[in-house]
Amino acid sequence: MDLEKFKERGIKKREALDLFYEDNFYDLLKFADALKKEEVGDIVTYVVNRNINFTNICYCNCKFCAFHVSEEDRKAYFLDIKEVVKKAVEAKNYGCTEVCIQGGLHPKIDTYFQAEILRSIKERVDIHIHAFSPMEVYFGAENAGLTIEEALKILKESGLDSMPGTAAEILDDNIREIICPNKIKTKEWIYIIKKAHNLGIPTTATMMYGHVDDYKDWVNHLFLIKEIQEETKGFTEFVPLSFMYKLSPIYKEGLAKPGVSGIDDLKVFAVSRIIFYKILKNIQASWVKLGKKLVQVALRSGANDVGGTLIEENISRSAGASLSHMSVDEIKEMIRQVNLKPVQRDTLYKLIKYD
Repeated sequence: MDLEKFKERGIKKREALDLFYEDNFYDLLKFADALKKEEVGDIVTYVVNRNINFTNICYCNCKFCAFHVSEEDRKAYFLDIKEVVKKAVEAKNYGCTEVCIQGGLHPKIDTYFQAEILRSIKERVDIHIHAFSPMEVYFGAENAGLTIEEALKILKESGLDSMPGTAAEILDDNIREIICPNKIKTKEWIYIIKKAHNLGIPTTATMMYGHVDDYKDWVNHLFLIKEIQEETKGFTEFVPLSFMYKLSPIYKEGLAKPGVSGIDDLKVFAVSRIIFYKILKNIQASWVKLGKKLVQVALRSGANDVGGTLIEENISRSAGASLSHMSVDEIKEMIRQVNLKPVQRDTLYKLIKYD
């Protein structure tokens, strides 16, 4: 396939799907790397951040998730707001520019509780708060008897700076019925994301792939993200999340694949770079999901960001991740080893520090 034509006119769904099936693997990666270099140069960004997962008690019961527990489980925890604030202050003192706050869906959580977390942190420390997925926003609003717009306005006024675009998984309701039947539907995820963007709350975009899905589902998902970005320009980055299968209920029940190959992981980055060319320039390779070495290859296959230090990341660790924290020095060395230049950024991709 003549890949160069995609620079001139973009790529169609059928063509994107063909790229996943074709054998021109190395040409595909090389082309995606060239597009990435054209858009962002030889730099690779990272953010110094801390994850605060304030509770693992969750009654959504997603079939891919190994993080959630019931309230009676001996591993259950629910941090009080003072403890969350303490962790945010510690993060600032460590040098973090961001705290990412997410938690399970506990019946006691509503928009007003979420807002109290935000206000309490902002009263103590000046730090970017990246918090509450569309599912958490929906859940909190429902428990508080608010509309989505009302909830988002309260959260923004209370200190919400940006939102993680998680809970997307695969944006196809047939797949969602299998892997996360109690979660919001595709239309609801899109509505909440667009509403956030329209209110001036930027978000990330994600895709969790490699379970009961296939190439067609990936392409459809990517084009949905593309269409939203063309309309709102509210996504800061796209983050492919390779399914971590080992401890997931759906895999243990024999209903899901054991993830995908490294080749397919790299194709996701390359095809995403082509689809998002000149529309969404930041594509993150998650070292938590892929490990250091595959991330390094992804940085030569279309990715330009490696995410953050993720101090105290619990969700992926619960799913079997071997890495759940990296120091800034480790991140910089990982990037330098593939002859690229590490640059610290903030959550919204303002460059802070060239190393």
